[in-house]
Amino acid sequence: MLDLIWLVPAFPLAGFLVLLAVGRRLGEGRAGWLATGAMAGSFLTTLGVFAALLGRDAHDRSSVTTLFEWVPAGDLSVDVGFLADPLSLTMCLFITGVGALIHLYSIGYMHGDDDFSRFFAYMNLFAFSMLVLVLADNLLLTFLGWEGVGACSYLLISFWFSDPANATAGKKAFITNRIGDWGFMVAMFALFFAVGSLEYLEVFETVASGGLVRSTATFVTVMLFVGAVGKSAQFPLYLWLPDAMAGPTPVSALIHAATMVTSGVYLLTRINPLLAEAAGWAPGMIAWVGAATALFAATIAVAQNDIKKVLAYSTISQLGFMFLAVGCGAYTAAIFHMITHAFFKALLFLGAGSVIHSMDGDQDLRHYGGLRALMPVTGATFIIGWLAIAGVPPFAGFWSKDEILAFAWNEHPALWAVGLVAALLTGFYMTRQVVLTFFGRSRYSDVRPGEDESEGAARAKHQPHESPWTMTVPLVVLAALSAVGGFIQLPFGSGTKWLEHWLAPAMFHNEAHLELGAGTLWLLALVAMATAAAGIGVGIATYLKGRIDPVAFERPILAEAWRLDHIVSDLMGGPGRTSFEVTTRFDEQVVDGAVDGMGTAVRSAAGVLRRFQNGLVRTYSTGVAVGAVALLFWFLSRSAL
Repeated sequence: MLDLIWLVPAFPLAGFLVLLAVGRRLGEGRAGWLATGAMAGSFLTTLGVFAALLGRDAHDRSSVTTLFEWVPAGDLSVDVGFLADPLSLTMCLFITGVGALIHLYSIGYMHGDDDFSRFFAYMNLFAFSMLVLVLADNLLLTFLGWEGVGACSYLLISFWFSDPANATAGKKAFITNRIGDWGFMVAMFALFFAVGSLEYLEVFETVASGGLVRSTATFVTVMLFVGAVGKSAQFPLYLWLPDAMAGPTPVSALIHAATMVTSGVYLLTRINPLLAEAAGWAPGMIAWVGAATALFAATIAVAQNDIKKVLAYSTISQLGFMFLAVGCGAYTAAIFHMITHAFFKALLFLGAGSVIHSMDGDQDLRHYGGLRALMPVTGATFIIGWLAIAGVPPFAGFWSKDEILAFAWNEHPALWAVGLVAALLTGFYMTRQVVLTFFGRSRYSDVRPGEDESEGAARAKHQPHESPWTMTVPLVVLAALSAVGGFIQLPFGSGTKWLEHWLAPAMFHNEAHLELGAGTLWLLALVAMATAAAGIGVGIATYLKGRIDPVAFERPILAEAWRLDHIVSDLMGGPGRTSFEVTTRFDEQVVDGAVDGMGTAVRSAAGVLRRFQNGLVRTYSTGVAVGAVALLFWFLSRSAL
């Protein structure tokens, strides 16, 4: 089965090619099921490869399958090869599994869309790119998948491009990610010059043998971190992700849960030997950026009224927890939270999409209320996702977040404190979202500012309803995974840490170890549970019981995301635009002017010489005669001297 690893990305690639060629002729139903079947085939193949790898001894759980030579250029030789090891297979399992559920959900959600087949073609291409990214056995092929998901995110975020805001959001995501991609490219150049190879296993062997100096390892680590910050939406390159909500909700679920935003965390985990070799301040920087991002995004989420914007800032915050784990050397904890986050965040986004679908596209939390009775499946599954992300035991998010907080305490109590406050806010803003959506009185027929009573009465005739089975089945499956998914890594002893044992060969003994006693760990867990309970309790007291005025939390500065997006836009539109125009003029007049001037000079000189190369015999004979006279004169003058 290991030799069939190429089938994992081949299935969605084949789906994309078929849909590109005959998608419209297939019709809506068959196009959707074809794309979903391609993802299901990829998931089943991944299960087969996973079983084959699981059957090997731990030290032998790594296999490279080379398809063909891609770049033969002097000393640089890059193959298209896939690395099947515990880390890549873990990524593939939830990418294809959750991805298949999102594809199934999309059949119902995108029903009736004029570009139904094009949407699924993009979704399959997106999945193919992400699978290439995580399976690649070298950095250049990883970068190909990295750019592929960037291009597909542009296509999917701006899928409804007839709305200028959607088109702008797609461009914003694409351009912001280019900043991070610069760091990735610089890291590849530096690594090739230092090691002479871009293949992961060769680079890691060089590091293990002491063939890479610390300064180079630090530089490469920092540059790859820049790339990861862009793709995984960490501060300050997070600005693109909230605007990515412009795309259809299944796109939000795919980007924010199982694929694109996790690629930065995967990359840093993949290069853990380089992180271990780098100077101590480099992983410390990663940890602090993650912690600060987790807290920063959580403060913004408490005041958002768009149901998808709340989840978007929540994603940024949860990714911050993963970066915090990576910076603390807790690579297994980072992957653990990535897996549980894929379950509960996909569930929450798809649940939000079900609500939006029922509310005729309305995304404002203030217009919801009381939907639990009208949408029982969506309501029940969404509540499970809420409990999971809030860190309530025994749901999946509790185990992964608690492990990260324990490692943060082990690294520095200040990191733990920042993470704990972010966890407190997570419980609060998710409770706010759940209460405003599913509890209390129904508000969808209320007369809104600027409306008359007839418009409210017209809305009252529309009764929100449960979504079709193609949308609710994925919700139920993801709810089950969100409830029990944390059991793959339990903190009760070595025998219950299955994920850690499975991932160990890909960590090269670089995993940090907790230096805390059992009593300290229990105390930290109790504090984490109390924090989650406090966040939920304050949320209920504010939005369900009405004992606290919401104005105390919903500050305008938070609703405007600390105005950083406006500041960046003003900077780019003002001084930034001026500097760009100056740079453009310099390029046109100086750089291009020098090149054009040289060309003009050569052309002028050639024009003069061309007069003597006209093809006429008399011109050439005259030239010969003049030359002969000149030679004769030269010889006579030399003789006279």
